[in-house]
Amino acid sequence: MNKSQLSSHIKSWGIELGFQQVGITTTDLEEDETYLLNWLKEGRHGEMSYMQRHGTKRSRPRDLVPGTISVISLRMDYLPPSSKHPAQVLNNKELAYVSRYAMGRDYHKLMRQRLQKLASKIESQYGQFGYRCFVDSAPILEKALARNAGLGWIGKHSNLINPKAGSWFFLGEIYTDLPLEIDKPFTKHHCGSCEACIDICPTQAIVGPMQVDARRCISYLTIELRSSIPEEFRKMIGNRVYGCDDCQLICPWNKFSKNSEEDDFRVRNGLDSPALVELFAWTEADFLKNTEGSAIRRIGYECWLRNIAIGLGNASSTSETINALKKRQNDASPLVREHTAWALAQHGIQN
Repeated sequence: MNKSQLSSHIKSWGIELGFQQVGITTTDLEEDETYLLNWLKEGRHGEMSYMQRHGTKRSRPRDLVPGTISVISLRMDYLPPSSKHPAQVLNNKELAYVSRYAMGRDYHKLMRQRLQKLASKIESQYGQFGYRCFVDSAPILEKALARNAGLGWIGKHSNLINPKAGSWFFLGEIYTDLPLEIDKPFTKHHCGSCEACIDICPTQAIVGPMQVDARRCISYLTIELRSSIPEEFRKMIGNRVYGCDDCQLICPWNKFSKNSEEDDFRVRNGLDSPALVELFAWTEADFLKNTEGSAIRRIGYECWLRNIAIGLGNASSTSETINALKKRQNDASPLVREHTAWALAQHGIQN
């Protein structure tokens, strides 16, 4: 089997396994490395120390996995087929908004299993070869690799956009020592003069085209940050308790997005439109039970309550909201107490 035939088979097998698109690229990320190093130098990664922990291995696949010649890049749609419309949730101060990718089961496990199945299929047909599968699990410039593999272009919001599928999809990679046929990279940028994502960002985290300052990003503040959320951003966060999708929701290319057919990505435990007061009443046992197998669990119970407290601080001043907050005034966590006190102050109640 020559490399052209093998490459073609790999793409067919990937589609059969549930991926929507498969592309193949080289390991060259020289230009992207310069961008990464400048971004880190400016401190725009905030407290995500892992972004610089591995030096240039993130932009040099061969250093991360010696022997790597080709990178197989794959994408999988994740938008659940039936869920409350995001605008209905964002415009209702009593509800909590959870990023669309996190409403179902954690995608890491599903995609990693599919990537492994693809690798096993290749091995059964081609013979033993060297490879490693990745899904957000190692220092990798996945969007740059996907762009080079022809899967789309990096939009002004820094997400990958596919002209036929928008941006509601996950990415996964297989680093391999197989000499495969390389696809044409996506070299054209189709955002044009549109800056809708830049304009709509609640915290103005998109400081320029393809330049996101994580320190201002709601996804970073509610997921990656483990300490107190700066007060300057709390009102802007609104009712977003886990992540933010505003830049994707406004993107005109997402009119081409397609719902996922994966059962694992379906909404679980009503997380497409939960009530803030109900979430705030969860015990830690409730949290662990209701987020079992979910990406949400990684932030932990304390940060979950921290985020919801901010949402309640931005909610209407109803007796239900105020009573829910008062019950957490003396919470064991200083972090939760601080954010609860702030929330009560928004309703005119001082400790």
